[in-house]
Amino acid sequence: MELKLVPLEIPGDGNLILGQTHFIKSVEDLYEAMVNAVPQMKFGIAFNEASGVCLTRVDGNDEDLKSLAARNAAALAAGHIFVVALRAGFPINVLGRIKDVPEVCSIFCATANPAQAVVAESEQGRGVLGVIDGFPPKGVENAEEAEARRAFLRRIGYKR
Repeated sequence: MELKLVPLEIPGDGNLILGQTHFIKSVEDLYEAMVNAVPQMKFGIAFNEASGVCLTRVDGNDEDLKSLAARNAAALAAGHIFVVALRAGFPINVLGRIKDVPEVCSIFCATANPAQAVVAESEQGRGVLGVIDGFPPKGVENAEEAEARRAFLRRIGYKR
């Protein structure tokens, strides 16, 4: 077995969600979860089949984000993974709906940070083991930084 780091391409001014699912209808169910959660959100979804013709299935409502999701899925080359690239919303708006899709097994990350997927490769294929999301901590927040965090959440509308 060989371990590889695969850089994930994050959309400018957007986010990426990486997860694992198990069935060909996943791409359609994920599409429905996205539009039912936030109809104005722009997104692309790519899903790698793990049997049969083993295609990357792609859907979404934005051509650039569909292409970006497909590039990430192709770079990962692991079966049963899905990639959602999104703008005009945040993962927090859709993660609950995505997790409720019956085929979804797990979510590896939901991020706007630079990220790398840790991929294992064997003679059979590839699998995502986890994700390196962003950078290591530089310390523990002080009172001023805690207040700045609280103010930020209120400024963007997530707290009152």
